[in-house]
Amino acid sequence: MPAKKEKMTFEAAKSRLEEIVRSMESGALPLAESLELYKEGAKLAEFCRKEVAEAEEVVRVITGGPDGDAVVKDFE
Repeated sequence: MPAKKEKMTFEAAKSRLEEIVRSMESGALPLAESLELYKEGAKLAEFCRKEVAEAEEVVRVITGGPDGDAVVKDFE
């Protein structure tokens, strides 16, 4: 029975994306490999954008209310 594929984390995706950028910036890769890395990087970037958007939805900002007490409101 094959092992379950682990869910990608934001941190792992960001780290891999940084590796891809460094590799592509080196200019030492063949065109075909650069294209494959570009495709992978685009998928990782979209994954990261979605993760950040989801995180923003749950973030709450605590501010001082009119009476001085803390007020929790949705992140804008």
